[in-house]
Amino acid sequence: MRVRELIRQICRDQDVEILKGHVSREHVHLFVSIPPQVTISRLVQRVKGKSSHSLLAEFSHLRKAFWGRHLWARGYFCCSSGNVTDDVIKEYIETQGHEEDADFRVEGEEETAKPAPSKPSS
Repeated sequence: MRVRELIRQICRDQDVEILKGHVSREHVHLFVSIPPQVTISRLVQRVKGKSSHSLLAEFSHLRKAFWGRHLWARGYFCCSSGNVTDDVIKEYIETQGHEEDADFRVEGEEETAKPAPSKPSS
């Protein structure tokens, strides 16, 4: 949950709109709309750098686990949505997990209590 908050704040500071997102144990998916003055490489650098700095400062167990190592992997993948529709990308990210924040999911986050579906009576 803290990772999501940090990414949202960093994107807000850069005037980047998060259209969809998903945080899992091993990776993050972001579908964003960025202004022309923001480059993808700079955005990724800021997201990784600022979130890493904050997370390591706030959580001592992470600081111990990643001592002398990087919190984030060195690389990233990005592409424009010109080849597929925005709806296809949003659907892909939505199917990555189930959480209460529909536009920016965190894998393993508790779902809000929903009533069990009723069974048809026989």
